[in-house]
Amino acid sequence: MALGKYSRVDGRKSSNYCSTVAIVMFVGICLVGVWVLMSSSVVPVQNSDLSSQESKTKVPQEVTENHSKQFEDSSGDLPEDAIKEDSIPENSQDESNSEVRQNQKESENTPEEVQEKFVEDNPEGKTESDGKKEDGESNSGDRDSNSEGGDASTEAGETNPSEQPESEDSPSENEPKSDEGKKKSDTEGSVEETMQEDKVDLHTEEKVEEVQDKDSKESSGENKTEDQAKDQVFPAGAQSEILTETSTQNGAWSTQATESKNEKESQKSSSSGDQNGYNWKVCNVTAGSDYIPCLDNAQAIRKLTSRSHFEHRERHCPDEAPTCLVPLPKGYRRSIKWPKSREQIWYYNVPHTKLAEVKGHQNWVKVSGDYLTFPGGGTQFKNGALHYIDSIQKSLPDIAWGKRSRVILDVGCGVASFGGYLFERDVLTMSFAPKDEHEAQVQFALERGIPGISAVMGTQRLPFPSNVFDIVHCARCRVPWHVEGGKLLLELNRLLRPGGYFVWSATPVYRKVPEDVGIWNAMSELTRSMCWDLVVIEEDKLNEVGAAIYRKPTTNLCYEKRPQNEPQLCKESDDADAAWKVPLQACMHKVPVDASERGSHWPEQWPLRLEQPPYWLKSSQVGVYGKEAPKDFSSDYEHWKRVVSMSYLNGLGISWSSVRNVMDMRAVYGGFAAALKDLKVWVMNVVPINSPDTLPIIYERGLFGIYHDWCESFSTYPRSYDLLHADHLFSDLKKRCKLVAVIAEVDRILRPEGKLIVRDNVATIAEVENMVKSLQWKIQLTYSKDNEGLLCVKKTLWRPTEAETIMSAIE
Repeated sequence: MALGKYSRVDGRKSSNYCSTVAIVMFVGICLVGVWVLMSSSVVPVQNSDLSSQESKTKVPQEVTENHSKQFEDSSGDLPEDAIKEDSIPENSQDESNSEVRQNQKESENTPEEVQEKFVEDNPEGKTESDGKKEDGESNSGDRDSNSEGGDASTEAGETNPSEQPESEDSPSENEPKSDEGKKKSDTEGSVEETMQEDKVDLHTEEKVEEVQDKDSKESSGENKTEDQAKDQVFPAGAQSEILTETSTQNGAWSTQATESKNEKESQKSSSSGDQNGYNWKVCNVTAGSDYIPCLDNAQAIRKLTSRSHFEHRERHCPDEAPTCLVPLPKGYRRSIKWPKSREQIWYYNVPHTKLAEVKGHQNWVKVSGDYLTFPGGGTQFKNGALHYIDSIQKSLPDIAWGKRSRVILDVGCGVASFGGYLFERDVLTMSFAPKDEHEAQVQFALERGIPGISAVMGTQRLPFPSNVFDIVHCARCRVPWHVEGGKLLLELNRLLRPGGYFVWSATPVYRKVPEDVGIWNAMSELTRSMCWDLVVIEEDKLNEVGAAIYRKPTTNLCYEKRPQNEPQLCKESDDADAAWKVPLQACMHKVPVDASERGSHWPEQWPLRLEQPPYWLKSSQVGVYGKEAPKDFSSDYEHWKRVVSMSYLNGLGISWSSVRNVMDMRAVYGGFAAALKDLKVWVMNVVPINSPDTLPIIYERGLFGIYHDWCESFSTYPRSYDLLHADHLFSDLKKRCKLVAVIAEVDRILRPEGKLIVRDNVATIAEVENMVKSLQWKIQLTYSKDNEGLLCVKKTLWRPTEAETIMSAIE
């Protein structure tokens, strides 16, 4: 029949046709099953917009434990958002996302998360849910703050889990959801995978519980620490506990919403720099990026009637302290670390070549590509400073570098290689030279990591107390010591400790030309009349130079026996320690001889002198903090050792290997500097002129410092210091001068990426924080307790675009 090929008697289609349909249906079902299987195996990232304190508490726990060892400055338990210098390897992001997914799946089992998930899946309740989430953030913060006495906050960390992008496996918002029937049909096919996920959930819950138990123990420990630290001005123990917390449960940390809001506001103001009402501008001055307001006051210098005594190199501060920002040199780079910096620095950081041209043959400095190199030479030690240093001690063993002789003054220091190499002998050198035709010599020193200030021996006393330097050194320092009754040498006599040495390395000592012979004869007569003993004339055959070494007397007998009272003795009413803008006088102060007077005995050898209260501190004296002076000294030292060891070294996100030049802007007993003695840093201790005069105590400890008025600019070049420390300084300065000008000065002397640590009352901390934020500085950490606060910030490379012309600084 003709129908056999196309139909069957029973009315059904052919077997080939049915087979084709069956195959198509089977493939379709398989594809649907695979799609359902893939979508059901992904744990969706829920509550992605949730920024409550509770969700932030759980996620960072795992991330911190996994990556804490990667922080350079961390002891292993710092919260990552308290660190700014550190970075996480690239694979940490994937690990963080994995932890996020695990913790979010675990969080579905909690009532709070179930409530929030329900609201997310029901848009009708969206408004109400948002309000509840904000309340949850606030309540969480309140709960956390109850576990600690203080409040701390930091900027968002670089690896904040809540900011991580979603995993590539996460479903998009536009992906269609599978219906309930399809999920049921595929349940049996994914039983094994579901069991595996349940294991992950259980493992995550166990890890969270372990971390929470650990946090509970740490919380109890930090409460004990707070009780033990009640007598401190700022409870360093309690502070350090907060800073080393591994979980955010025990601190009133800011929420992601707050951090994001602050960052948006900061970015909006980054172009104009006028945040919080501060409109910063760049200084338009003749000195450019080397501007020192009190040394570059061209207007005041033009009015001088005489320059014969280097009056034009002295301080002449403008009537109103500038509030502009000094520009950066073009091509500026982060300074090279010590000790490599002693031998070479970046050329573009101090782009001056004149000194290399004039003094290159004496091995001061040379230009080498992108670097300025320092062979370690000088006018008197062109073959190296170390040989010269050892030659001095060989000629006079009593010098005893680093033991008896600890604090040195180097006059006319050049690029300060003498002081730079004395660090190897455990000696601290205060080097100074004027800002003169030897352009940038002190700036070279500071960029190398060697202490120095811009100053000149002119018409005023140097800003140091009397009887504090163990040795004063002058190597071809170009100072006419013998003229005008020896007025300048008498200033050194004021500064030199009784029994201390003056090392004079100059051509009159070893050359016999008429001019040098005349100077030598005049110096010999002057030093005899000052009762200085010529101990030895040292010969350095390698460098072909010589040095005369004099010793200051320890009694007044020689003064009384002099046939003529020349130079005359100063009046009894003359205060030898008065040194701030005091005119020089051609007179000598008597040597202290009473056993209880400062200067009557040589200090203990270093390092014993650092820790012991000076012998001349009496129990009948009241110290700065109200205790008996010796106890006040010891308590201050113990306080700063606790603060530095428990907080500063590991709690502020500071990479101390990158810190070399440090300034304590309000030093009292030098306790902060003493606590840093084991680090490769040096500290300029500044005693403000309106603070108790404790600078002699600092020198007695084998440290050094200077007097200064912070309503004026400091005598240093811009970008001199890696770290500035201000302990209750700014609240006092607000009473006398404009704080905005002080912060502009802080910006001037601090290097880009340098740190500022401020300890002060809460109101002042808030004011300073607003100012540095307007400067686009990064907030490392803020902390407050009992109206006392701590702020740590990092300077950035930001400079404003507008300029302000300072007429007094235009030549």
